[in-house]
Amino acid sequence: MRFDRWEQAVDALLALGREQPVPVVIDELPYLARATPSLPSILQVAYGPRRSERLESRTRLLLCGSSLSFMGKLLGGTSPLRGRAGLELVVQPLDFRQAAAFWGLTDPRLALLVHSVVGGTPAYRREFVRDDVPSDLADFDAWVCRTVLSPRSPLYREARYLLADESDLRDRALYHSVLAALASGNATAGRIAGCLERPTSDITHPLTVLQACGLVRREVDAFRKNRSVYRVGESLIAFDHAISRPKLSLLDRGLAEQVWQSSRARFLSGVVGPHFEQICREWVAHFAAPKTFGGTPIDVSYGTVPDQAARISHEIDVVVRGAATLLAARGIDGSAVRFVCFSGAGFSADLRAAEDRGEVVLVSLERLYAGE
Repeated sequence: MRFDRWEQAVDALLALGREQPVPVVIDELPYLARATPSLPSILQVAYGPRRSERLESRTRLLLCGSSLSFMGKLLGGTSPLRGRAGLELVVQPLDFRQAAAFWGLTDPRLALLVHSVVGGTPAYRREFVRDDVPSDLADFDAWVCRTVLSPRSPLYREARYLLADESDLRDRALYHSVLAALASGNATAGRIAGCLERPTSDITHPLTVLQACGLVRREVDAFRKNRSVYRVGESLIAFDHAISRPKLSLLDRGLAEQVWQSSRARFLSGVVGPHFEQICREWVAHFAAPKTFGGTPIDVSYGTVPDQAARISHEIDVVVRGAATLLAARGIDGSAVRFVCFSGAGFSADLRAAEDRGEVVLVSLERLYAGE
């Protein structure tokens, strides 16, 4: 078949369903709409309630796309397809436990390291590294060098392509700069702007767009509602900006081992550390038993507590509020406070003793991946 216009192609797809229900998938719709901006309007007309072709057809049209910003607006506001859809499904990445099972990783420490690099995207195991999975902790360094840091691996450039998928990103250099600032530990809008030597107003829109794309997430301080921080929302992008991008010239020459040897400490502190904190918050929200915190958590975030005497602020990585916690007019009632210590390196005897006395809850990597 040969179609001169999209209208002919859509009518042909509708004709496939005259005898029985037929699922028809149009994948990567954002790319097609970029070339033909009128495509959503064409689909609206094709699925108009009074069209004879529509009434005679049982074709089930599935529109798919990897650009979250484009797909998110496809059914909203004044979009031509608003009100036409019977299903809106956002396919989320695997959580850290599902990802460990999918990669076949039973060692929680190794699972955390791998998840810090590739996150929960299933395709990265099959299509991108061809089922190359680190055999154990000792193989992790070599696995990084032969996959994400190897110019011969499809995973090597994937982080850069993730931004290219988003049609709403105009000045890509600016967006990459924002992500690089975030990966360097600049978590507030002011610090990001300072790192880029730009006014804060210049980075407000990029941060909003990156949030809509799912590449950045915003977290509100549990104790100071007027303060928020931003985190890179995609593991591979965080790894790319923290480890790969600063050494691209060396990596392109095949010097992955040398780059990794000099960057491994930065990976543990700048990538694995923040990622571990996020996994702890996810565990509280989705896996922890209600008895662990005295009730079902209704809010899981981070928080900062200022120390006026020392003139510093203490950051609390996981702040949980549940039904037993009361918010007072000028502060927080601490009568139901429960202290929790998360660790990937184990606990001292003193902490174990404090746990036995009921003074603290200890959460290890093993508990994160298999316990409540």
